[in-house]
Amino acid sequence: MRHRRRFATATAVVVAALVAAVLGASRAAAGGIGSVTVFASGLNNPRGLEWGPDGNLYVAEGGTGGAISTTSTQCTQVKPPIGPYTGGFSADILRFAPDGTRSVVVGGLPSDKTAPPRNFESGVADVAFIGGTMYALEAGAGCSHGHADVDNSILRVNGNGTVTQVANLSAFQKANPVASPDEDDFEPDGTWYSMVADHGDLYAVEPNHGEVDRIDPATGVVSRVVDVSASYGHIVPTAIAVGTGGLFRGFALGNLGTFPVVPGSEQLMQVTPWGSIQTLRTGFTTILGLTFDWFGNLYVLESMTAAGPPGPGQLGTGTIVRVNIFGQQSTIATGLSFPTGMTLGPDGALYVSNLGFAGPGAGQILRIPTSPF
Repeated sequence: MRHRRRFATATAVVVAALVAAVLGASRAAAGGIGSVTVFASGLNNPRGLEWGPDGNLYVAEGGTGGAISTTSTQCTQVKPPIGPYTGGFSADILRFAPDGTRSVVVGGLPSDKTAPPRNFESGVADVAFIGGTMYALEAGAGCSHGHADVDNSILRVNGNGTVTQVANLSAFQKANPVASPDEDDFEPDGTWYSMVADHGDLYAVEPNHGEVDRIDPATGVVSRVVDVSASYGHIVPTAIAVGTGGLFRGFALGNLGTFPVVPGSEQLMQVTPWGSIQTLRTGFTTILGLTFDWFGNLYVLESMTAAGPPGPGQLGTGTIVRVNIFGQQSTIATGLSFPTGMTLGPDGALYVSNLGFAGPGAGQILRIPTSPF
C-alpha cells in the first residue's frame, strides 16, 4: 500500500517545497523550548551524532545528493514516485569542539536524493566509536541510489581524513532478505539509520527492510541479530541505544511507524544480543532517536507528534520524552522541527540534530539541558 512509506521518503514530502518556511520556523522553535540553545547551524541534513573520546562532537551529515544516476539495466531501481534516485559525493562527517568550532573530518562521502519533487537527501547516517576509532554508517550509496560503484557500508574513519570499508551492507541485505519486506515500499540497498557500539561490535538498524545487524569491525562479518519484520511487520525500526540496566537490558529499539502519523501508535522494544525482541513500552510517536543518561534514564526523540501526514502542520511538533528507571514518563522538551538524532554530552545535556530533513544549510544542533529527576 502506498501510504506505507519509509520514514525518509515520507518526511521528504515537506522539505523540498518548504525550505524557507522551515528555516523561519526553526528560529521560532529555538526560542520556544525554554533553555534550549543552538550549538551549531548551517548543516546539510544532520543525522546521527556522538561525542568522541577526545571530547569533541561528531555529526553525520546526509549531504545534498547529486546528479549521477544508474539505470534498470545496471540494477533494480526504487519504484516511482520515490525513485529513481540520483547520487553524488556531498555527505560529510563534521567535528565540533566544545566551544562550537567546526571542522570537516571526512568530506565527499556518498549522498543520494529521491526523485523530484521530493528531493530528499541521505548520506552518512550515524557514527560510533570503539576505543579511539570512529566508524561511520553509510546510507546514501548503492546502485539503486545512483551509485554504480559504491555500496552502503560500514566505514572505518582513518586519522588522515580517509575511510576504509569494513563491511558491505548492500551485499549483505541482498544475500539475506528479511521475512516480510514491504513490496510496495522496497529499497534494494536499504535505508540504514542508526548505529551503536557495544563490547567491541557495531549494531546497525535498517528501517526499510526491518532488521538489526551485528558487524564485527575486525573481520567485517555481518550477522543478523533480529529480523524485526518477522515479528512486527513493516513498523520501520529506526533508533537503537545500549541499555544500562533497570528497565532496559541489552538494547532499546524504537520505531517510526508508517504514515499518516497516528499519535501514540509506536513503541519501545528490547532487543538482546542473542536475538530476542519484545515490546516494553507503547504510546510513542515517530521515534528517531534514543539515548540513556548516566543514571539509566532513557530519552526518546519523537520527530513529529501531530496526527496526519508529514507537512507544515508538523513543524514544531517534535518532542523529547524521558522514561526514568522506574518506567515513569515525562516530556522534557517540545517545539522541535523534524529532529533526526540525539546523544548525551559530557556536560549531561542532550545534543539534538534539528531540521535534519530540511534541505541544504537548514540543519541545526541544539543543546538541551537535563536533570536526572
